Amino acid sequence: MVKTERVVFSTQVLEIGAEVNDFKTINMAILFGNEAPDALRSSCFIINVEPISDQIETGMKIRFDNQEYIITSVGNEVQHNLGRLGHTTISFTGKTEAKLPGTIYVSEKDYPVIKVGTKIQIVVE
Repeated sequence: MVKTERVVFSTQVLEIGAEVNDFKTINMAILFGNEAPDALRSSCFIINVEPISDQIETGMKIRFDNQEYIITSVGNEVQHNLGRLGHTTISFTGKTEAKLPGTIYVSEKDYPVIKVGTKIQIVVE
């Protein structure tokens, strides 16, 4: 049987802020669209702002190229901020309760390799 999946969100990394590695040490990645405020831009992975086709939910997967993580919790501001501003924080801690409203929590694994051109997708099977 062939696995079928549906892409809920898909974007690409356009630029990498000079200070993103500061957040890597705490297992977080901040995504922001090209309109990121100057004060935050150096801390962010700048992405294309793209539409979200469905509600982002626990159990979906997020991919950074071929590196895959299970979404364990979704803050209540993620849908709005990601769709409108391309902004969310991804926490690679596996937490199952969204303490921060703008954060997607994913399975605790090695931090992904993210470079200019990395494709980021949220998918559901």
